[in-house]
Amino acid sequence: MIDLAIVAATFALVFPAELPDKTFIATLVLATRFPRLWVWLGVAAAFAVQVLIAVTAGGLLALLPQRLVLGVTFTLFTVGAVIMIRGGMTSRADEIAREAKEEGEVAERASRQATTSAFRVFATSFAILFTAEWGDLSQLLTAGLAARTGEPLSVFIGSWSALVVVSALAVLLGAWLQRRVPIWRLRLVSGGILTVLAVWTAVEFIGA
Repeated sequence: MIDLAIVAATFALVFPAELPDKTFIATLVLATRFPRLWVWLGVAAAFAVQVLIAVTAGGLLALLPQRLVLGVTFTLFTVGAVIMIRGGMTSRADEIAREAKEEGEVAERASRQATTSAFRVFATSFAILFTAEWGDLSQLLTAGLAARTGEPLSVFIGSWSALVVVSALAVLLGAWLQRRVPIWRLRLVSGGILTVLAVWTAVEFIGA
C-alpha cells in the first residue's frame, strides 16, 4: 500500500537537497557531452539502485528496538539539517567555486569515457552517478525516512521521483536554473524541515 503523504513528504525533502548538489552538476555536464536521453536513463537507473539500497537499509533498521531506531534516525536527520543549513549559509562566491570544482572533476571523468554508443553512454552515466551518490545526503535521508515511517515503498517512490526530476531538470534546464534559482534558500528551507523532524524524533525518543 502506497502512502501518498509519505511520498510527497519524501519528495519535498530530497528534491531541494539534491537540486544544487553534485547530482545536478554531474548530470548537467554529462548531458553536454552525450545524447541527453541516454544520460537521463542511465542516471535514473543509478538512482533506482541507490534508493533501493537505502530503503532496504532503513527497513532493516526498523526491525531494531524502537529507541535505537529513533536514536539513529534522529542522528541522520540532525546531520542532514546541519549539512543543509551550513550549505545555505555559504557565501555565493564559495558556492560557485565549489560547484565549478565539482563540474571540472566530473567533466574530466566523462571526457575520459566519451563514446557515441547508446549503451556506453547509459553505462557511463550510471557508473558516474552511482559512485557520486554513494553515501550522499539523499541516501542517508532516504534510509532514515524508511526507518522512521516503516513505509519503504512510499519512501522509495518519493525519493526516486525527486532524484529523477532533478536529473531531468539538469538535462533540460541545467544552465538556466543555475543562474536563476536561489539555491541557498532551498538549502535553508530543507535544513529547517530536517531540524523539525530531528526535534520530533527526539521528543518521541524521550517519551519511548
